[in-house]
Amino acid sequence: MANHKSALKRIRSNRVKQLRNKYQHKTTRNAVRNLRATTDKKVAEELFPKVVSMLDKLAKNNIIHKSKAGNLKSKLAKHVAAL
Repeated sequence: MANHKSALKRIRSNRVKQLRNKYQHKTTRNAVRNLRATTDKKVAEELFPKVVSMLDKLAKNNIIHKSKAGNLKSKLAKHVAAL
């Protein structure tokens, strides 16, 4: 167990950040899944910028690697273009 006041605070703040990151990551994964499942081009073109924005935010905050975000955006762009 932590012996310092600052260490106890760090434990609390890390837990809050972990929950926030987990929520954002899961929300983005669901959005990606919904975009992949879409067969309507118009709907997919509306969803695509929102999903790309979510991926960029995750990459910026090091929740996912920037290369992974780029790979996902590329695959989703190909999917939308193919519809």
